[in-house]
Amino acid sequence: MTGSIFIFLLGFLACLAAGSTGSLFPTGDWYKSLNKPSWTPPDWVFPIAWLYLYLAMSYSLVRVYGAPGNDLFLIFWALQLVFNTLWTPVFFGLHRIKLGFIILLCLWVSVVIMIVLAFYIDLIAGLLLTPYIVWGSYAGALNFTIIQLNKENS
Repeated sequence: MTGSIFIFLLGFLACLAAGSTGSLFPTGDWYKSLNKPSWTPPDWVFPIAWLYLYLAMSYSLVRVYGAPGNDLFLIFWALQLVFNTLWTPVFFGLHRIKLGFIILLCLWVSVVIMIVLAFYIDLIAGLLLTPYIVWGSYAGALNFTIIQLNKENS
């Protein structure tokens, strides 16, 4: 039990560290000035969605951590977190919308692989992570649409 709590907290702290880039690179006036689709969610949706995803990622890590054959899952768990961490500074910090989209594509692929691996190891872990690909797909569509609507800024 103590080991599980440690793994959960370690995973959750890693997720929070990745998410902290949001406070280092806030949306700001630049983002507010971009043309965005009508289906852009309000700002309050993002912390709620990411809190669920971080909790799901951390708990899935606990469920898979001690299981045999978890090596690739752990690699892709870490890899998706790297892409997750990179997107905010690139998109909001550097204002590189197209590069942000490329990072989101890499994130999406790594999340899909992580989820497939999770399902092979632990059904509940896979189910918990499934909303991540939905959110990632939505974020990718939003990023792509922002590119289309702001060709001069991308």
